[in-house]
Amino acid sequence: MVTGAVSEPRQPRISEAQNQLYDEHRLPEIDRLRGFVMVLMALDHMRDFFDADAMRFSPTDLDHTYPFLFFTRFITHFCAPTFTVLAGVSAFLYGVKVKDPTALSRFLAARGLWLIFLDGAVISPIWSMGSGRIELGTLWAIGCGLLALAALSRLSPRIVLLLGFSIIFGHNLLDGIHAADLGAFGPWWSLLHEQGKLPLDAPGGVIYPALPWIGVAALGYGLGPLFLKPAKQRDRALYVIGGMALALFVALRFSNLYGDPRPWSVQRDSVFTLLSFLNVTKYPPSLLYLLATLGGAALALPALARAGGRIGAALTVFGRTPLFFYVLHLYVGVAAALAFVLAQGYSLTEIAGWAKARGPPPELGAGLAGAYLAWMLVVLALYPLCRWFAQVKRRRRDLWWLTYL
Repeated sequence: MVTGAVSEPRQPRISEAQNQLYDEHRLPEIDRLRGFVMVLMALDHMRDFFDADAMRFSPTDLDHTYPFLFFTRFITHFCAPTFTVLAGVSAFLYGVKVKDPTALSRFLAARGLWLIFLDGAVISPIWSMGSGRIELGTLWAIGCGLLALAALSRLSPRIVLLLGFSIIFGHNLLDGIHAADLGAFGPWWSLLHEQGKLPLDAPGGVIYPALPWIGVAALGYGLGPLFLKPAKQRDRALYVIGGMALALFVALRFSNLYGDPRPWSVQRDSVFTLLSFLNVTKYPPSLLYLLATLGGAALALPALARAGGRIGAALTVFGRTPLFFYVLHLYVGVAAALAFVLAQGYSLTEIAGWAKARGPPPELGAGLAGAYLAWMLVVLALYPLCRWFAQVKRRRRDLWWLTYL
């Protein structure tokens, strides 16, 4: 979610010539990749809001899912790792721009704390249906990554890269440690590596344990120097990195030796055997999950560098306003879904009861096809707002608080 915009002292309005210079020094492929996964993320959330199956069973539960639903969920696995690794890359590039380690640390710490606050105060009410529970999710994970980088950025990028690799490749060694076995320390362990309760008996839970995501942010920061190289040299390196990551994913997954707490197995037919092979763990993100998603992201970035025309421009808009889009699409999506369900004749009392029961009736909502339609409509509806906000941020970089929206 780090966009590359900076917090600077108040200054006069920026001239058009300065804006052009600013644009020339951005990397549009980073904006496009970020925008691409933002759009994918919206699909996953519209599935949550409009398809009743989202509350009845997990789309990766092979006993209940079907291939189209599984792959709808699988392609959106790429979102959170890509957000986080690009946050690390952007942190490095910001440090190169300001040339002040102290300013970089302050910026990363402030941005990390802001994202954690937003996750608890603004995003949690969406997922907890207004119950007051705090669900620590995506922004919490990225915020923790930025807080860690506030300290790690004092080290060389190579050391940070090594730390990132060590966390990503080694954290599955901790899978045998469970919060339930740690007594009073258990909730604190959930913050780091296992979904569970919040510390101090706070209402809510941890959806995204932080430790692996800190590793992903450190990986992005450590790869930052690669983005200072000529595009052709960078892209060749990304192709190699992405190809090696996917090859290692296949080898480790086939062996069932290490990298994911959930082994694959032969299923009732070849399609579901493939689904089992791809059914890697996201909470917390396993090594195999990160190899598949980050490997795919590494291959996608060079392709998006060549994306031009309206598609490239639209992705750039979303990529330059990620936090604005993220918050807005959740509230617009849930409001539209509630209106749709109320129009079907259900009451707010019934809707609230489904969260405590096994889930809504299967005929509720618009189904998966309706979720796809809602996704397209929400993205199209928010594009003009995001384009306007991107122009405001570009034109008014003297307003430091815009970097936090």
